[in-house]
Amino acid sequence: MQDEVTSRIAVALNLELIAAEASRPTELPHALDYILRGRAVSNRPPSRDLRNQAISLFERALELDPRSVEAQTRLALALTSRVTGEMIDPATSDVTRAEELIEQALAASPRVPLAHFAKGMVLRVRGRPEEAMLEFETVLAVDRNAIDALFQLGWCKAMTGSIDEVIPLAEKGIRLSPRDPRIANFYWRIGWVRLLQSHEDDAVLWLEKARSANPRLSAIRAMLASAYALKSEPERAAAELAEARRLSGDDRYSSVARLKAAGYAGSHDYWGVPKVRALFEATYFAGLRKAGMPEE
Repeated sequence: MQDEVTSRIAVALNLELIAAEASRPTELPHALDYILRGRAVSNRPPSRDLRNQAISLFERALELDPRSVEAQTRLALALTSRVTGEMIDPATSDVTRAEELIEQALAASPRVPLAHFAKGMVLRVRGRPEEAMLEFETVLAVDRNAIDALFQLGWCKAMTGSIDEVIPLAEKGIRLSPRDPRIANFYWRIGWVRLLQSHEDDAVLWLEKARSANPRLSAIRAMLASAYALKSEPERAAAELAEARRLSGDDRYSSVARLKAAGYAGSHDYWGVPKVRALFEATYFAGLRKAGMPEE
């Protein structure tokens, strides 16, 4: 308990320091200023515009200091987060660029935890969760309370079949950073695990919390549409599906076939190991069909 309280204070203080430093006026911005401003933008609830802002700021930092490992790593993370947030198609050059940046960063500084986290994100987007898991565990070996690594490790656990291990990781993240600007992601994670387990009431509870925390994430809206449909609430399901389509950066929610081809949470054409794919088929896709999503 003492460790968790201390970690919670550290996480909250880190967010405040980044925001304060990023707002500091300066007449001659240099690479570090752009990095801090990019970090401040990245720490806000994600949206397409904010992701684009962060990428522009990190790009500027890298122009000023092409050898900056942090600028390379932060830019790679911003590029992959635009993919995982379903704000751009995974097949774009973003992932390739992120991969190149991380190779440069790790070649220069092979022990930097943030670079390993970014490599894990690239592997995740590539649909290689087993390898990504090793990178996130490397980060947690240095900092066992690394919030983002906990969250992404949960995704890897889910996609590789260890569903029962996912919710405890999300709950730990919530305890460590209860006012985190990206708290919606943890609520969403619990909600979709409960949906896969066919606990629709619990799923709706957590997914509604996620929607309230960040109403701009299309994936949350689509999963909530499925949960409502499975609970025989067709009007609410149709409304959420329409909103998911509006918010999405592509046409993945136009049909089940397109959604399957797009993959899950940024991983192109990947829905986990066979038993996990079967769970998605029996719950998530079944609900979306009931919500009105056509097959083709």
